[in-house]
Amino acid sequence: MEKALWYLFAGSRGGANRVRIVRELADRPRNANELADALDLNYNTIDHHLDMLAEHNVVEASEHDYGKLYFLTDQFERHKETFEEISGR
Repeated sequence: MEKALWYLFAGSRGGANRVRIVRELADRPRNANELADALDLNYNTIDHHLDMLAEHNVVEASEHDYGKLYFLTDQFERHKETFEEISGR
């Protein structure tokens, strides 16, 4: 998991936006539209980043297709210190 976090947040383009998404989801679950509005990003950009975060077990989606909510995974929560180190907090 730690290697995936380094890749997602420091080793690839878009890491800064993925950090912003994780910070928003740490406050409360949100759907892609809410994230796009809160972060002033295009919906397709948010969708791409959520797909990458889900692929690496950082976020998981609710069961609903329409307006599905995204949550941080328990696996990510166990490695949150690494995320904080990477993101500079």
